[in-house]
Amino acid sequence: MTDHVRQRLVVLLAITSGATDAIGFLALGGAFTSVMTGNMVLLGLSAAQHDGTLASHTAAAIVCFIVGCAIGARIAGRPGDDNPVWPPAVTRALAVEAVVLLAWAIAWWGSGSHPRGALQLGLLVVNAIAVGIQSSTVQRFGVSGLSTTYLTGTLTTVVIHLASGRPVRDVSRSIQILAGLIGGAALAGVLVLHAAPLAPLVQLVSVGIVLGCALLIRDRAPRPARNLD
Repeated sequence: MTDHVRQRLVVLLAITSGATDAIGFLALGGAFTSVMTGNMVLLGLSAAQHDGTLASHTAAAIVCFIVGCAIGARIAGRPGDDNPVWPPAVTRALAVEAVVLLAWAIAWWGSGSHPRGALQLGLLVVNAIAVGIQSSTVQRFGVSGLSTTYLTGTLTTVVIHLASGRPVRDVSRSIQILAGLIGGAALAGVLVLHAAPLAPLVQLVSVGIVLGCALLIRDRAPRPARNLD
């Protein structure tokens, strides 16, 4: 796999993040699943407003995002000097994320695509776990600044580069990731509001394409010759 192909797959994962956040905010209690800074602000506001429901949703999302990050880190491991462009451990961790997202999608459909009460909270935390897994898994690449969830830093980097007079091409990859996040949120938001049963497909299709490409490229990669001596 080339660095160029990896970039495209990371953009797809950013689409997943945007879609998951949009679904959480619009349909699962008004909390985010990957924007933990936003959730911490909402948690503070919930205390000021004496809003127990918002407090429970944001607190649960924060805790379960942390759990997901821990799971992803355990599966994907840490970057090393001899990392391939796409380590096999990344594929394994994203496969776990896909299973988690499939479970949430089945529960979403089972609720008629309009969960309420405890199920709403349950689906929020499942999504937070999934995106937490993805967040720490992407760090396995060992590429500074590469993220599909912590994108305030990405946006800051883009602005600094452009304000310094550097060409757009120097930050084109970061811009692509930001566009993926916005596009995923927009698409999932439209589906939640107008075609709710289709909303989980944004996540499932994007992660599915990433896994399919990773497995296809792995299977086509040349294998070392076997020593017959």
